[in-house]
Amino acid sequence: MHIAEIITIIEQMAPLQGAASWDVSGLQVAAHRTDATRLAVCLDPSPASVSAALELGAQCILSHHPLALKPSLPNRIDHYHEVLRLLLANDVPLYAAHTSLDVNSDGPVSWLARELHLDDLAVLEPTGPGTGDLPHGFGLAGDLAEPVDLQQLAGMLAAHIDLSTATVSGPCPESIRRVAYCTGSGSSLLEEARAAGADIFITGDVKYHTALDTQLCLFDVGHHSLEEEMMRRAAIHLQHVCPMLEVVFVPSASPFQPVHPRVL
Repeated sequence: MHIAEIITIIEQMAPLQGAASWDVSGLQVAAHRTDATRLAVCLDPSPASVSAALELGAQCILSHHPLALKPSLPNRIDHYHEVLRLLLANDVPLYAAHTSLDVNSDGPVSWLARELHLDDLAVLEPTGPGTGDLPHGFGLAGDLAEPVDLQQLAGMLAAHIDLSTATVSGPCPESIRRVAYCTGSGSSLLEEARAAGADIFITGDVKYHTALDTQLCLFDVGHHSLEEEMMRRAAIHLQHVCPMLEVVFVPSASPFQPVHPRVL
């Protein structure tokens, strides 16, 4: 399949015109090759993920996070340099669908809303017209079929994501009916989640003073977990719409690991 065709299909899922102005979604590293039979999908274009993709025979790689947000010379030996070396040596292009994927409310970012069967969906921060029932924008809120408590909600999440480093801050409601979430670092949408009537806001990378001051229950599941699952489902979607292309998902682990101290 032609690389340009693969990019067109990716951009149907993650339209570039929806990307934030500060973002660099799109082609990250070009290649001489024009065709590919195997596409690898990953969360981060890290040396580990790129190496794993190449070992799987990938001829094109789609990541969520960009290789870099600002242009940079490869003037030192670091992860950026190593990823460039791997891609250029193997003539494999890298494409990133970052905020272009985040804002497509009808795309893979809505996976949690679908798993929780949320109703009466609303986008927390609309950014423009969408291609489905919802506008493009960041974050979603919706109603559970039945109220649950925090432990029940955590159990529902644990069926899909790793909660080993998750934390909760703010007032914990006895009953949770309306759930808001934003993948990645979404705590800047805290007020939008409150305005949407949410009983709890699920996101990652919550800062200390945000947690200290919040009047809404904040469930910090980390930056990795929701987006890792989003990209796994993006790979499934791409395989479905593009059966002539083999799509493989490259899993990764969160860089944050729990500590279990040994009692002496």
